[in-house]
Amino acid sequence: MKKRIVFATGNAGKMKEIRRILADMGMEILSMKEAGIRTDIAEDGSTYEENALIKARSVAAAGGFDGSPDTIVLADDSGLEIDYLGGEPGIRSARYLGEETSYRVKNAAILERLKGVSEEERTARFVCAIAAVLPGGKELTTRAAVEGRIGWEERGENGFGYDPIFYVPEFDRTTAELTEEEKNQISHRGKALKLMKEELRKHENIGCE
Repeated sequence: MKKRIVFATGNAGKMKEIRRILADMGMEILSMKEAGIRTDIAEDGSTYEENALIKARSVAAAGGFDGSPDTIVLADDSGLEIDYLGGEPGIRSARYLGEETSYRVKNAAILERLKGVSEEERTARFVCAIAAVLPGGKELTTRAAVEGRIGWEERGENGFGYDPIFYVPEFDRTTAELTEEEKNQISHRGKALKLMKEELRKHENIGCE
């Protein structure tokens, strides 16, 4: 039976990026929704890796994949780390100021906290960890980041979340002002996924089609 990857997300935009990066793995790639899995996941880990593993384990258990010889479960966790704020919001990025709070409000609050802070002190990064639960229960994690700074105002309509305030010096724009192709070049999730792809090939002896 052809091997498949089930990714612990229902986000269509995220799945598009995942499918593009993993296209040469020769495997069917499904979201947890497409795989018919619904499960409540408590992201209570203390690191990105722990939260990603919690998601992957939950989906593997809910789908009965932890004993399946042909299904790999992947999950990710990511966040924005601002050095001047001691790494906040970090792993609580999605829950910063409350899960139901809009990112316009979150972004405005961050900009207010950095009011008067010099450009040199506004360093920040997007971080992403990818976790995998392999057939037989073996677990893997990878991590990657993209460095930048917090801008002075929201700019751009192409991104989501904290993208409008995350300025990338090499493009002289925020990630919300980048094209999809430009964003793919620097994506923290994309980098972490590419690292995971290499790990999967080593551990699962998976080649390219």
